[in-house]
Amino acid sequence: MSTETFTLAPLRHSDVPSCVRLEHELFPGDDPWSARAFHAEIDAGNLYVGAHAPGGELIGYAGLSVAGRPPDLEASVHTIAVDARWQGRGVGRSLLRTLLAEADRVGAPVFLEVRTDNAPAIGLYEAHGFSKLGLRRRYYQPSGADAHTMGRPAQVKEERL
Repeated sequence: MSTETFTLAPLRHSDVPSCVRLEHELFPGDDPWSARAFHAEIDAGNLYVGAHAPGGELIGYAGLSVAGRPPDLEASVHTIAVDARWQGRGVGRSLLRTLLAEADRVGAPVFLEVRTDNAPAIGLYEAHGFSKLGLRRRYYQPSGADAHTMGRPAQVKEERL
């Protein structure tokens, strides 16, 4: 998928150092993901997508896992992160829509956790059909920040007769 200013593509092992750099920049008060965690997610076959600027620089990434067996599948957004210089320019929205398209393809509801103080992300999720389901106290460590658990029902496409 391509837009005027960035391109989305499957996340590659070669993108991992940039992911780790962004993790440290974006989540300094919490436990950022390690290179090993990103490599494991890619190797596990989960859907991980990278957003790249025209020169190839990684400017964001997102990941989704799908668990269970049809018809009882469930999807979880593991991460969405966008370089601060690119926030507010549609990168996060494009990454989220890519993840949701996969969940919709397999007919799975989608769940995620988001910091309670991250109003832009909460607004993005609500605009895409998520609602708050619960609160996880001190979910993010070591900061101790709380998280909302949010969910979006499976999107079932009606068969045309």
